[in-house]
Amino acid sequence: MLTLYRNARLCTLDGAYGWGLIDEGALLAEGDMLRWVGPESELPSDVVAARTHDLGGDLVTPGLVDCHTHLVYGGQRADEFEQRLNGASYEDISRTGGGIRATVRATRAASDAELLAATRERARNLMRAGVTTVEIKSGYGLSLEHEARCLRAARKVGQELPLTVRTTCLSAHTLPPEFEGRADDYIDAVCTWLPQLKAEGLVDAVDAFCERIAFTPAQTGRLFDAARALGLPVKLHAEQLSDQGGAALAARYGALSCDHLEYLDAQGIAAMARAGSVAVLLPGAFYFLRETRLPPVAALREAGVPIALATDHNPGSSPTLNPLLMLNMACTLFRLTPEEALRGFAVNGARALGLHDRGQLAAQQRADFVAWPLHHPNELSYWLGLNPACRVFIGGQEV
Repeated sequence: MLTLYRNARLCTLDGAYGWGLIDEGALLAEGDMLRWVGPESELPSDVVAARTHDLGGDLVTPGLVDCHTHLVYGGQRADEFEQRLNGASYEDISRTGGGIRATVRATRAASDAELLAATRERARNLMRAGVTTVEIKSGYGLSLEHEARCLRAARKVGQELPLTVRTTCLSAHTLPPEFEGRADDYIDAVCTWLPQLKAEGLVDAVDAFCERIAFTPAQTGRLFDAARALGLPVKLHAEQLSDQGGAALAARYGALSCDHLEYLDAQGIAAMARAGSVAVLLPGAFYFLRETRLPPVAALREAGVPIALATDHNPGSSPTLNPLLMLNMACTLFRLTPEEALRGFAVNGARALGLHDRGQLAAQQRADFVAWPLHHPNELSYWLGLNPACRVFIGGQEV
């Protein structure tokens, strides 16, 4: 059945550059896919749509893709926010039992129902802000039992809500207390969990935190070997607090993305360019942790590395559910252009998840799009903190 969406100003992002603006545009969808996109005046004369929706002249963009989130967790960490304002560093807090371990304790103590309810509400908030595809990582359970609980909650959210949910196993997030001083043993354990988690259909990709306060490149490589043996793609929290050579390592495994990247060097950039890995920048964490070392945006551009953006929603370093604020921060803090920022939260965000059927308004793309009461797409990154009342369509259905 064909459905026509008309009377819209389209921002297609079709092609490698430019907004792809079409005034008085129209979208023709069949099922959950777009079949035709263009000026309404050029709509094929033989098209007979079963339904027609007037979009009222709104600006229509591709649905947003939030390609890096940690939506499943218990508790919150406002006390650590206060500690950092009083002089403690992120690493100081982590080394004294706070940080990720504090959230691990709260997550393990939460019931399945509590985890699901909290994750569902966070996902709904992202949907209200225009997100149609979201990646959800584990990493706050840090045992087979609790990592599985977190991944099941993420999968359940994808079944209950219309948005697409991709799950990533981030068991190598930090060392749990029961493995204190035994990081190699913990990586061995995680490698044995992966086949079980995959067999249950809980894992789409594998991630790790390669950092001084987390896991070494050698340990990360062992985990990636296990992922590759199972046919699972990899991603990496890389070069956030120091240069560990993680991006170059991940690129050798054909990583979908390397994320954070404030300390990324020229070797890592070249490796990512060769591998086709996406650079996922996370301005929320940069801002919230009051970092000063900027990711090498100009060098990434010059090397042709695709740049994506995400909320990085998590309780410790980026407790935001506002993707439009991330667009603004990426422009003001990282000096991305408004077009680069939106492209980073759409087509490049999709690429960071290995998805090539969304992120643009074009034939053979998913009918995931958002109608905004705005005139130009640069307003999405201009209005600081504004969340305009948008209409969200996923698979051709308004949600």
